[in-house]
Amino acid sequence: MSEDKLQEAMTLETEEDNTAAARFYRIRMAAEQGNVVAQCALGDMYLGGKGVPRDAAEAVKWFRKAAEQGDATAQFILGAMYGHGKGVPQDDAEAVKWFRKAAKQDNAEAQYNLGLMYAYGRGVRQNEARAEKWLRMVAEQGHVDAQYSLGRMLGDMYANGRGVWGDDVNAYAWCNIAAAQGDKDAEKTKRRIAESMTRRKLARAQGLSREYWEAYVLPFRN
Repeated sequence: MSEDKLQEAMTLETEEDNTAAARFYRIRMAAEQGNVVAQCALGDMYLGGKGVPRDAAEAVKWFRKAAEQGDATAQFILGAMYGHGKGVPQDDAEAVKWFRKAAKQDNAEAQYNLGLMYAYGRGVRQNEARAEKWLRMVAEQGHVDAQYSLGRMLGDMYANGRGVWGDDVNAYAWCNIAAAQGDKDAEKTKRRIAESMTRRKLARAQGLSREYWEAYVLPFRN
């Protein structure tokens, strides 16, 4: 590289660094003044190490500020960080608390995670009826992971004779549409459920799959 080209590259790099630094300080100033969007942006920067050293604890600090002002995305992220023990001590009860706040504001990822917490009894007493409620709510919004999780839970409940929500026809249908969208675990679970079904039940389940596809997949495709 010639001396002129080297000098040009160094100048551009310095300009980019100065721009990034200026952006960071603008965001931080807005965040310190209580701007929720800036608080979330700053949390994201610290969480991903974008323009600043990666610092999960500092990310938690800013997401908490936004979450306490009612921002659903920040509430979900804070719940996830408590669930994974990232930047804070792992605490399922705190995770449930923040997932619930975000779920009540129709945050689909929070609804999904809250359903899982009820399904597995993490941070809250296990309650398959409430798990089914939250998982179904988000499954009907086209969320593939929720569709599979709901199908698997219904299938397990049916196989073990637990509760009134266990239903192999619905279990198969939910897993089937998730499998058709590329979920390999759903494909395996669907096949396992089908092994114990009569031909008549399987035909019903396949018909229900088509209904679910039209209602809970096609409307959410780009």
